[in-house]
Amino acid sequence: MNKMHTGRFAQTFIYVGKLFRMFIYRNDWKVLPMAAIIAGLVSYVVAGNLFRTMEGTLRGTFALSCICIWNGFFNSIQSVCRERPIIKREHRSGLHISSYIMAHMIYQGFLCICQTVITMIVLNYAKAAFPTNSFITSSALFDIGITMFLTTYAADMLALFVSSIVRNTTTAMTVMPFLMIFQLIFSGGFFQLQGAALAVTDFTISKWGLSALCAEGNYNDLPNGAILTAMSAMDTNKLTDEGVPADVSIALDKLVKDPEIREAFMKKCGELSYNGKFESSEENILFCWFNLILSTVVFACLSVISLEFIDRDRR
Repeated sequence: MNKMHTGRFAQTFIYVGKLFRMFIYRNDWKVLPMAAIIAGLVSYVVAGNLFRTMEGTLRGTFALSCICIWNGFFNSIQSVCRERPIIKREHRSGLHISSYIMAHMIYQGFLCICQTVITMIVLNYAKAAFPTNSFITSSALFDIGITMFLTTYAADMLALFVSSIVRNTTTAMTVMPFLMIFQLIFSGGFFQLQGAALAVTDFTISKWGLSALCAEGNYNDLPNGAILTAMSAMDTNKLTDEGVPADVSIALDKLVKDPEIREAFMKKCGELSYNGKFESSEENILFCWFNLILSTVVFACLSVISLEFIDRDRR
């Protein structure tokens, strides 16, 4: 390492420059069109009911969390392990591991911002019904964008940590699906969990991203149409033949077909489906953001610690 570049600050920006050259010349930019394709596929499926109904918002925000976590994982899962011999050699020549990880944090932050902007643009083109009221900033879109960025960035740092400890890129890509499945199962919102399994959700990125998105989307103020959707599948004309009283059959038919009654019924179902985890408040959203930022910092520090012992690596 050149004596002019022995300082941590100088080394950081040397590696930032290297990473951006790799972005251009080693086709690392491909993660951006991939983010657009994934966002397009998901938006096609979920945009219709996103932020319009409780069930649509829960499914939609779960899907958005999946996009964020997938993007973050894919950004950095191979970034360290693919150049492990180079890191080992340069560390012995004076490389500061903290500078190396900080350079990755700056570069990965750039990628996460770009992916977040791309996803928001795709959702807008898909005509997702974004909420109009904001809780933290002056714009609800900006609130949602911050949550998606923090979720993507936290997942990115988790993958960076995994990349710092695995042997090679093959192992890294083998581990990534298990990390993804773990995050999705223990998101705490989409699957019903109890006991110890529920406690595990506090340590996942997906829980805090999903909870913040639902809170920003006014989940508890939305109508719940799940029951009505099931009723709509019934043939009310046959209910009387099946032993259902005629007045009940008539009432159900009116409930399903009358727009005003449908809306009132869905609104009442929504009130009865209140979920405290998704409370639309500044305190709840900031708490979710705090946990995402904490995860980012913890995984970045663990990456530094793991690579500080790279000289002992006999692999």
